[in-house]
Amino acid sequence: MPENWRQLLDPTEWRLNAEGLPARRAARVIALRREPEPAILLVTGHDFGDSDHWWAFTPGGGIMPGEEPREAAVREMREETGVVLAPAELVGPVVRRSSRFIFNLVTARQNEEMFLVVLDPHRTEASEGADGEMDRSGWTDLEQEVLDSLRWWRLDELEDAAANGTTVYPEALPGLARELLRGWDGVVREILEED
Repeated sequence: MPENWRQLLDPTEWRLNAEGLPARRAARVIALRREPEPAILLVTGHDFGDSDHWWAFTPGGGIMPGEEPREAAVREMREETGVVLAPAELVGPVVRRSSRFIFNLVTARQNEEMFLVVLDPHRTEASEGADGEMDRSGWTDLEQEVLDSLRWWRLDELEDAAANGTTVYPEALPGLARELLRGWDGVVREILEED
């Protein structure tokens, strides 16, 4: 881990944990829609040091001090997508995920709670551009530097991309999205991913 990790990650969100890694708690939203076709809202981003290494993941981010996970998920959804949700619209958490990964040249640990929302198409129309991209005006400078797109992916498109080598976080997301679109069974999925 670089000694200057506090310059590479926001030290207000990340703290060293017992592993000696910068760590944070995060909240994410698995945003699905049924119409006009089954789809999931995903961000794509690339590795700070290697723009050819990219991946897709759900909107979300760090939980601020004193903030509850559900509140953080609502805030992150608004900041990252322009979509305004009420906390009661979120189901779950449906997933708890712990992951160790490299971001911005730093190996880090993130413990996430992932919530579910199924949106009607009209809820996101105001945030969608003519090219299908969602509103990214709330992205931070770092997000604008390493995140490339925010758009709806058809579920079959996501499954095909994952089958052809696209990195998706969490890895189980393509199958999980279809499962959750049918309705949440009340079971919180526990996922551990170590890069």
